[in-house]
Amino acid sequence: MKNDLQTFIRFLSDERNLADNTIDSYNRDLHQYIEFLEAAGVSSIRQSGKTHVAGYLLAQKQKGRATATVTRSMVSIRAFYHYLVKERVIEQDPTIHLEMPKQEKRLPKVLSVAEVERLLQSPDVTQPNGLRDKAMLELLYATGIRVTELIMLNVDSVNPEMGFIRCVGKGEKERIVPLGRMAAVCLTQYIEGMRPRLLKPSKEEQALFINHLGTRITRQGFWKIIKRYAHESGIRSEITPHTIRHSFAAHLLENGADLRSVQEMLGHADISTTQIYTQVTRSKLKEVYDQAHPRAKA
Repeated sequence: MKNDLQTFIRFLSDERNLADNTIDSYNRDLHQYIEFLEAAGVSSIRQSGKTHVAGYLLAQKQKGRATATVTRSMVSIRAFYHYLVKERVIEQDPTIHLEMPKQEKRLPKVLSVAEVERLLQSPDVTQPNGLRDKAMLELLYATGIRVTELIMLNVDSVNPEMGFIRCVGKGEKERIVPLGRMAAVCLTQYIEGMRPRLLKPSKEEQALFINHLGTRITRQGFWKIIKRYAHESGIRSEITPHTIRHSFAAHLLENGADLRSVQEMLGHADISTTQIYTQVTRSKLKEVYDQAHPRAKA
């Protein structure tokens, strides 16, 4: 079964050209599924069926896995079986008539403008790492790009003078995103002043944001950075790099930006994905109304 999985993973990489993080997700989900099958006495993927898939999903729910996690597992398993049918490893796809778990519609968590302001003011810009961190946070909020897109930026991907960046998103799709003045200033200061101090003399590194080793900063490294500054700025709610992306979109819409423009900046293929932020702004308006109107609670 693990040989079948390895073949499938190579297919995702070579033929589908999926992002490394997406491939890792498929690999992780399917390894767990295969371990479940092996524990159930199944020695070949050909011996597995609908009852095994349903049993695995039920076991995931009983372990308290989030609906989104179970759904993602189902997507991975379905793609795996679809591939095996296509390659004639198995004759029938056992996932065809299985329903996807119903997702709970949760509004994305966003920071207030005041919280974002405190977060952006947290780094000590007199230090090399501080100015780098400030530039990263400002850029993230100014553009709404994903954390993977942020760390994969190269020096030639940004043009602070012209006020835009060029990033590569999901599906290897490239897009141009405007860059605000404050972010452009921080970025220029970092590139011209502090980045050379972080580079190792013997290295030629194209990455825009680099760590203490003089190499491209990692996702994990940036997660630690944003967690630390969130704590220092007194933000009590759970915060991730995606929280900044959500806040970028919600704040734009609150201030009158049109949905299509926000969709393009976020790199969403479908506008329905962007529309969730209109619900966030409506929720915010209702909260303001309830607090401010003298007869709201009458």
